[in-house]
Amino acid sequence: MSAQRVIRTYLAIAGVYTLSASLIWGVNTLFLLDAGLSVFEVFVANAAFTAGMVLFEIPTGVVADTAGRRTSFLWSVAVLLAATLAYMWLSLVGAGVVAFSAVSVLLGLGYTFYTGAVEAWVVDALSQTDYSAPLERVFTRGGIVTGAAMLVGTIGGGLLGTIDLIIPYLVRSGLLAVVLVIAALAMHDIGFEPRRVSAGEYPAEMRKLARAGIGIGWGDPSVRLILTVTMIQMGIFTWVFYAWPPYFLDLLASDAVWVAGFVAGGVAVSMIVGNALVEALTRFVRRRTTLLLWASAVQGVAILLTGFADSFWTAMPALLVATGTMGVISPVKQSYLNQRIPAQERATVLSIDSMSGSIGAVATQVGLGRIADAGSFSAAFVVAGFMSLIALAPLRALRGYHDAADHIEGASPRPPGACCAQGLPDIAAVDSVPRRKE
Repeated sequence: MSAQRVIRTYLAIAGVYTLSASLIWGVNTLFLLDAGLSVFEVFVANAAFTAGMVLFEIPTGVVADTAGRRTSFLWSVAVLLAATLAYMWLSLVGAGVVAFSAVSVLLGLGYTFYTGAVEAWVVDALSQTDYSAPLERVFTRGGIVTGAAMLVGTIGGGLLGTIDLIIPYLVRSGLLAVVLVIAALAMHDIGFEPRRVSAGEYPAEMRKLARAGIGIGWGDPSVRLILTVTMIQMGIFTWVFYAWPPYFLDLLASDAVWVAGFVAGGVAVSMIVGNALVEALTRFVRRRTTLLLWASAVQGVAILLTGFADSFWTAMPALLVATGTMGVISPVKQSYLNQRIPAQERATVLSIDSMSGSIGAVATQVGLGRIADAGSFSAAFVVAGFMSLIALAPLRALRGYHDAADHIEGASPRPPGACCAQGLPDIAAVDSVPRRKE
């Protein structure tokens, strides 16, 4: 399989999968409120989803590292399809928060089969081709495709939800069936040899790979810092993503579901713009931590401004800036992490990275959800903004390691001459931080 075919398959799978998922992203909170849950109960159900991801991340990562990336992804789609149908049924029978939380755990299981598997698949497959460009280019294109899919899905979901909030879930079920067929026909493990593991051997294999994955994840100081950043940023971003629809409708004093769909579409566009900026910036910026630090600082300030806003028209631009920074952060962090981990434990370590984000999301869903329920969404957004800025500390420490993975291949060299901040030439610069052996 050629590099271009690998990339096309990756983009097709990621695009249709994201389209199916994004149909409900703008309306899910409204769907649960309409089903009779309180604001706090909605965030409890969402926390159950992320708790499911925490619980199953390592076991499903081990599936991808043994049975194969393709098998793991097919399981993801099948479980999500079943859970989506169950979600609709619960809304029809008027089930409470306990039932919705239980199905949310099942949804979390479905997503954990996906996290790490497709990313590991494309990295492994490209390693067997003549592809030599930076991985950011692939992940950025993937981000643009998924952003476009999210744009169509969120706007479409909002419009369909205006008719009936259950319709986006019906369409999502159909699209999941489509992506199941695409993956079964086009996705094959390349650059990775699946291993047959019996049911009796699986617990021991899970412990073995989990120990290796955790050893790499927490044993490598650089990876450990990246996982810490993921825990902070994805924890905050997950809450923000679920919190803005009711917050913005409150600012508008409206219950128009289509507004949530169009704002969610704006979120998708902002992330596409962020992805596009990465491809341009990586041609000139020499270090990944430079991009991560600047984007993270902007993100924290933007979330703060969203909370301080006194109208929809000032809150919305601030939110779009915050979400746009994730379009910068995600592919850069993905590339850094993938260059620090070996192929045999890649899916497991990537699952641990996703699990770190889920752990953060469980805490923020409950904590910030309680603040929003007892106080206001505005106050919760302000707290979220300050929490987001904490990520700058581990990123600054990561920069101090001077990893090879921090340096971007293909970036234009720094022009000669007086280019230090103090106006001194390069030869006068002294690196006072010892470089670690790679």
